[in-house]
Amino acid sequence: MEIAVLLKQVPATELMIEIAENGRAIKTDDINWVMNPYDEMAVEEALQIKGAVGGSVTVFSLGPEKALEALRTALAMGADTAVRIDPEGKSLDGLATAKVLAGELKKGAFELIIAGHRAVDDDSYQVGPAVAELMGIPHVSMVIRQELTEGRIRCTRTIEGGNLVVETTLPALITTQRGLNEPRYASLPGIMKAKKKPIDTRTVSGTGTDPGEPMVAILAMRLPPQRKGGRIIDGESAGAKAAALVKALREEARVI
Repeated sequence: MEIAVLLKQVPATELMIEIAENGRAIKTDDINWVMNPYDEMAVEEALQIKGAVGGSVTVFSLGPEKALEALRTALAMGADTAVRIDPEGKSLDGLATAKVLAGELKKGAFELIIAGHRAVDDDSYQVGPAVAELMGIPHVSMVIRQELTEGRIRCTRTIEGGNLVVETTLPALITTQRGLNEPRYASLPGIMKAKKKPIDTRTVSGTGTDPGEPMVAILAMRLPPQRKGGRIIDGESAGAKAAALVKALREEARVI
């Protein structure tokens, strides 16, 4: 089975993010960049499928030269080939990114495409579903379990209040949700091999796909308002504390 994985490099989630001087971006000088956690699950699921039914795994990323690090991580985990598409300094929103990726994926013969359901930096939830729509193939989001049968895939996906089982034909695109798997660590031999593997680098202008003008632009970034400190309710007994709490909620917070 030929499988494609879409991945993005994002700031490590434990970092303290600061807003740049222009107010429309984040400071990147001291940032540690990693593969998007949901995309790690996508790579892992692709590798597990490859191990079960055979085939190959190709990882795609539309990003600057630094994105090579995330691609090499995927190669070290066990992916066969990697493709980086250089945005050439262009600012591409989710839809524009999806247009370019869909154009490149159409050139292959992929039976299954896997992507993280969102990137933890912009949380747009857009690229995976948009790629499927532009390619004219089925899409199942928020997948926590999948099963391949002859020419079909059955997925369990999360919905509000429970799970839903759906089935569709291949080729298809699925997006990952927490609980699908536990991504493996790259082994030392895998890391050494990944350093020697060539990465196919293309440019947006060289793909033949016109991403168009971005429909979304960042006008300003602001940090969330700082929360006030908590308050301890005093009282001689649990009942007194409960009564004081109810009084504060009614008269001060006015929430009851």
